Formats: sequence, structure tokens, C-alpha cells
Amino acid sequence: MIIKVENIDVYYGNIQALKQVSLSVDRGEIVALIGGNGAGKSTLLKAVAGLVRKQSGVIYFQNQPITKLRSADISRLGLAVVPEGRRLFGPLSVMDNLRLGAYLRLKRGMSQAVREDLQTVIGLFPFLEQRGNQSAGTLSGGEQQMLAIARALMARPKAILMDEPSTGLAPLIVKEIFGVIRRLRDDGNTILLIEQNARMALKISDRAYVLESGRIAIEGNARELLEKDSVKKSYLGV
Repeated sequence: MIIKVENIDVYYGNIQALKQVSLSVDRGEIVALIGGNGAGKSTLLKAVAGLVRKQSGVIYFQNQPITKLRSADISRLGLAVVPEGRRLFGPLSVMDNLRLGAYLRLKRGMSQAVREDLQTVIGLFPFLEQRGNQSAGTLSGGEQQMLAIARALMARPKAILMDEPSTGLAPLIVKEIFGVIRRLRDDGNTILLIEQNARMALKISDRAYVLESGRIAIEGNARELLEKDSVKKSYLGV
């Protein structure tokens, strides 16, 4: 098991955002976390990544407790984040953004391995080589999202947290992005996918959790949840 969350509580002031939330992500699978706006999805991602303070509960990464670690230390353990809104360094070039994804590895003298991984990432996203010297901020929304995923891959992570990768993208681009995510899983990557587009998320995931008002309301096989009446009615518009 790569990620394990046990009974996490998170507060923003007097407001409880997460209530006794537990979930797990096994090696080589996509686990989707779906739910409405304000359900606590992004808060849970931030809790796992060490970006918000946990009131109680424990989070493990590769069987190591990380609940009290800083986000930078969690990143060093091999947990990468593809944040909502991409959060690229817009004025910097595409290649500079990719190199920043591999910053810790370059600092450790792993230049040759980083060059090899750069070629692998370019194989996944060929446009990156063509646009290598272009400012990241001038890319289209879909290209920026792919660059954000590629930047995370440059860290050679043991698991990837993705926060709303479909936000603001046209339907055809969303389909392409989800195709990329599924291909990453097929290549052995481990992904916790936080997503508003419940239908697309469930189609490509192995398992899923439904978050409602800060609590896990439903969990199970993603394909089975896709056919579950309560999920269809509340999240799939059926």
C-alpha cells in the first residue's frame, strides 16, 4: 500500500472540513475521489501532501507516517502533486519547468537519469520538445495541463496526487487528458485522482471514494460505482 489515510480530521478555524476520513491507494492503481463542490476533496489532497494541518488521525506513505512532516519533506519521499490550476512558472520556458520538476534529483547529481526521463516524458508528450523554448504561460490550457503532469513525472515519483486535472478544459481535451492518466497507470504509476468530472474519473479508475460534507459516503470498485443508482443520481446527472 502506497498511501493510507486513517481517520483524518481537518479544521479551517471553527469549520470542520474533513471528518474521520480514511482511504487507501495501492501500488499501480488509480483511485478517484469524487464529490460536489465544497465536499473536501482538495482539502484531503492538501492534507496528504502536508499543505494543511491535521487535527487528528494518521497518514502513511509507503508505510511511513507522514502526518507531521512538512510538504517539502513529503515531496522528497516521492510524492508528487499536479495542483489544481496547473501552477506552472509562466514566464519560464517549457524545458525550465520540466527541469524544476527534477530539481531534487539534479541536486543529488542524477543528471544522466534526468536526461533519460526527459526523453521518456517527451515520448508521452511530443509537443514539449517542439515548444521547449516557449514560455509555459503562452501554452493552451490543455498543453499546460500536460506540462504540469510531465513536470510531476520528472521527479520520478512513487505516487502522484492530481487535483481537478479537467478544470477549465474543453471536452475533447478532457478526454485526451484522461487518456494520458490511464496510460500512466498502465505504465505502473500510482495515482490519487481528485476530480469534479465524476463520470470520466470513474471510467478510468480502479477504485473510488465519494466524499460528502467532509465524510466518505461511499467507496468501492469504480465500475460498480458508475452503475450505482445513488451515484448516478447525485453525481452523473442520470
